[in-house]
Amino acid sequence: MNKQEIYDYLKRKNIWHEITEHKAVYHMADLLQIDIPYPEADAKNLFVRDDKKRAYYLITVKGDKRVDLKEFRKANQTRPLSFASANDLMEIMGLIPGAVTPLGVLNDEDRKVKVYLDKDFYEGMGLIGVHPNDNTATLWMKAADLANIIKEHGNEIEAAVF
Repeated sequence: MNKQEIYDYLKRKNIWHEITEHKAVYHMADLLQIDIPYPEADAKNLFVRDDKKRAYYLITVKGDKRVDLKEFRKANQTRPLSFASANDLMEIMGLIPGAVTPLGVLNDEDRKVKVYLDKDFYEGMGLIGVHPNDNTATLWMKAADLANIIKEHGNEIEAAVF
C-alpha cells in the first residue's frame, strides 16, 4: 500500500486519524524542524533481523527513547540482531529507509515481521504518530487501532517496555 491507499484504508475502516503533511524526514532530528500537533506521540522505528535472516522485527518506540538491541535480544530471547538492509526493507515491506512504519506490515505478504510496540503509546491519549508508508507525512491515530490493524493483517504484535 502506498500513502493514498493507507488513507483510503483508514477511511474505509472508519478509523479515527489526523494527517500532518510535511517535507520528507529521514531521521528523528529532521522531525524536530517540523511543527507537529502531538510531539509526545511521535514514533521511532527500527527494522532489525536475526543473524540467520530468518526472523524480522519492527521495534516502534517513543521518539525520544533509545533501544539497546542486546537488551532487547535478552528480554525477547531472540538470536543476535542487526539492522535489516534497505533491500530487505523494500522486499518485505515495500519501504525505503526513512519511511519505516508499522503500517508497512500491510505490505508484508508473508507475515514475516513481528512488531514490538512501546507500551507507553497506550498511555494518556493513546496516540501514536507514524508514517503512512511515505516519509512526507505523519499519520496520528490511536495505538490500539494500529495494533488491531496489524493483528487483523496477520502479523504478530506485542506491547513491550523499553
